[in-house]
Amino acid sequence: MKAVVIYASQTGFTKQYAQWICEESGAECVELKKASKIKLAEYDVVVFGGWFMAGGIKKIDWFKKKIPELSAAGKKLIVYAVGASPAEAPDAAESLKRNFTDDEWNAVKAFYCPGGLNYDKMGFGSKLTMKMLLRILSSKKDATKDDMRMVKMLSHSYDISDKKYANPIVAELKS
Repeated sequence: MKAVVIYASQTGFTKQYAQWICEESGAECVELKKASKIKLAEYDVVVFGGWFMAGGIKKIDWFKKKIPELSAAGKKLIVYAVGASPAEAPDAAESLKRNFTDDEWNAVKAFYCPGGLNYDKMGFGSKLTMKMLLRILSSKKDATKDDMRMVKMLSHSYDISDKKYANPIVAELKS
């Protein structure tokens, strides 16, 4: 089975998951910037990895344009999204699903992977978004314990990524 993992990564977490998936599966690893040079039709499995920002998977539109053709050709399609929330975050599954139409959702297997935040590698827009979110959460008059825990978590860089979260993706890729 020939597989490729195409990823878009801003701060390195999505890239790390792509590397782990490829190490375990033997898939080819390709950064999205170089994906136009490969022929997706030559692969049995196409995996796309992107990162979450405000509930949206960054760069997913590139992959979504490919879904109809690849699905019709019988390719296995997998998406993983890396976010700053822990793996057990209750809204992770819903956030994933909101990025797809019903037809797209039925054509892909989707996974959430916890990553973290790396403010040193973040672009200006992302830093600004995080700063605004922190300001909103910390100024809430009726802030909950979860809100305050989130403020504490988001106020600095951290890494909660773990190779074990790539294992279900690898298992799906190989099945």
